[in-house]
Order: sequence, then C-alpha cells, then structure tokens
Amino acid sequence: MRWLLLVAVAAVVAAGCRGDRDTHAQADPNEQAKEQAKFDSERAPDAIIAALGVRPGDRVADIGAGTGLMTVHLARAVGPTGHVVATDVNADVLAMMKQRLAAAGVEDVVERRVVRADEPGLERGVYDGILLAEVDNYFTDPVAWLQAAIPALKPGGRIVIENRVHRRTKSMATAQAAGLKLVDESNPIPANFIAVFVPQGNKT
Repeated sequence: MRWLLLVAVAAVVAAGCRGDRDTHAQADPNEQAKEQAKFDSERAPDAIIAALGVRPGDRVADIGAGTGLMTVHLARAVGPTGHVVATDVNADVLAMMKQRLAAAGVEDVVERRVVRADEPGLERGVYDGILLAEVDNYFTDPVAWLQAAIPALKPGGRIVIENRVHRRTKSMATAQAAGLKLVDESNPIPANFIAVFVPQGNKT
C-alpha cells in the first residue's frame, strides 16, 4: 500500500507497493498462476510463515495485502479454523484477491478489509501475528502506525517486518522507537530480511 500523499498513492496503486501486485490480467488464471509462482520463488513465503510462528487456528493480519500473493500462504497456515485479515487502502486490489483465494480454496478463511492509510484498522487484543511485507517503508509515520498496531496483538503475539535489506536500518530504528523488541532475524534470500518483534517488556 500506501501511506503516501495523493500522487504517490496513485503510483502505489498502479505499481503495487509491495512488489507483489500486478494489477493486470488478474482474470487470467494462467497469468495469475505465473505471478504466484514468481512470488513464491523470489520471496521465501515459507520462511515468513515460520517467522510469524503461525499455527492452525491462529488469527493473523496481512498488512498491505494487495492481490493476496502472501495472503494465500497465511490462509493455508492458519487452516479452516483460523482467520486472516488482509488489509489494503485500495478496494480494487482487494477485489482482485478474491479470485486468487478461491483458486487456492481458502476464500472462507480470509477477510478482506479496506483501511485508512494512517491506521492499522485492527481490533485490540486478538491477533497472534501481524505481517508487514515490503510495506513499512510506505507509512508516512511508521512509528505511530506501529504503536497503533501493538494493542491489536494477543499476549505473546508478534509483529514481523519483511523488507529489502537496504531498508533494514530504518525499519529497525522505527520498530525500536515504537516500543518493539527484536527477538529474531533471518535472511532467507539475499535481498530481503525478516525481523521478528514483540512489545518491549514481553518475555521471549
């Protein structure tokens, strides 16, 4: 998504802010499958799932979910007893997600939710994990956004930031300023890092 003003937001909508949104040819199942395969080969979704610690029955949020390339993996991980809230500022890209979810057989597990650019739009105290995949660099005030998201976590819940390595320094500083503590980090692919955070004061 996101979190840019006017012209910048329009550019994000057109190109996708997470690098996983092709807003073209989504009605073509073959193109959609190719897009999914490319994402899966380039972004190590299994490592992201592992970092989140997702288990069947969990409730997780996919922030800036776009057309759902990561959302389908989260939905499979939580299973039929779990729940995924996929957020975006653009209703159109969330509408495109429906076909992808249906093809994966996980449509009933996912709630698509349009949110404001400066607010997480998540309920308090119900999320086992919140994922920000190539998204936090688009927030106009990332510290304030993370501070607003922390209350949505259950006790023991975690926030995972996955992004490009060149954005790592800013992401780490932002998370610390927001009151988060780094508990794990990995680099399953050279270009990206995956960082796991919990609220400061939580036991790990």
